[in-house]
Amino acid sequence: MIAKKYAQFIGLTLLVIAAVGFIAGEDPLLGVLNIDLPEDLIHVLTGGLLTYVGFTKSEKVVACVVGILGAVYLLVGVIGFASQGLLGILTHEYSLLDNIIHLTLGIAGLAVYFMSNSQKRSGANL
Repeated sequence: MIAKKYAQFIGLTLLVIAAVGFIAGEDPLLGVLNIDLPEDLIHVLTGGLLTYVGFTKSEKVVACVVGILGAVYLLVGVIGFASQGLLGILTHEYSLLDNIIHLTLGIAGLAVYFMSNSQKRSGANL
């Protein structure tokens, strides 16, 4: 159940962030957060995927998607520190806050994945 709630909340949040990015344009939001078009498109894809699975799929499928996207966001956060333009993909560079948000999403997604799997294992032993 935790993976479904996480996917629903984070998915909808990413979709809102993408919408704000599309409306606000290409300049960094509040001068701090990157809202480049590629970033917005990624938020639409990942947010849409999380929202879709969060509302329609089984906990097992949702946990897998959350775990995979958690690993991806963690990787983006790490790469963001090494290459603030994300290896030339972005027009504007990531800020420290962008990287912290990506790392947090990555760690949270992986934590939800592992918690969901441990709940399944402990429930199976009852």
